[in-house]
Amino acid sequence: MTYTTEPKRFSKWITVQAYKHDGLLHRQWSPAYLALETEDFWALTSKASLVTECDGRRWMTKEPAVFFLFKKRWMNIIAMMKDNGGIVYYVNVASPTIMDNGFLKYIDYDLDVKLFPDGAIKVLDEQEFEKHIQTYVYSNELVRVIRNSFKSIQADMIQKKFPFNIPDVLNIFQKFLDENHPFQVRQ
Repeated sequence: MTYTTEPKRFSKWITVQAYKHDGLLHRQWSPAYLALETEDFWALTSKASLVTECDGRRWMTKEPAVFFLFKKRWMNIIAMMKDNGGIVYYVNVASPTIMDNGFLKYIDYDLDVKLFPDGAIKVLDEQEFEKHIQTYVYSNELVRVIRNSFKSIQADMIQKKFPFNIPDVLNIFQKFLDENHPFQVRQ
């Protein structure tokens, strides 16, 4: 009998950590599969993830998702696939993501935007952002960058720019499924 190993497959599971402006860990996701990396972003995929909050609370995500973490843009996007075939996009206005000691890390700047399958856009956490401008003493330049990113995100949603279109998300998720089929014994 011949055994095969796939170390590359197992090295593609990565943990994501979100921090606040003061450098304290805010939230962490259990490892997700790195389905795609480009010079602009990492695309992680999962069928469900364990999320650990800074206060120790833990909860599970409920649906398959693709998590786009951008290297240069001030945002990241979780595309959540719903049972009815629709996709809900949850966008965090955040610092560009970095890879640090095997973890993908970013700073969460509170403002969030949600795009629903029917095209409705909902802005979230504006009050939290305004409060944290004072709490964390955001510079005027940082506030300007965050607000510009916020506007750009909404424009991208309306124009259905990448990755705010279903085929892109489904293709990346299919790659995850294709690369993570159950082990097969080769004879």
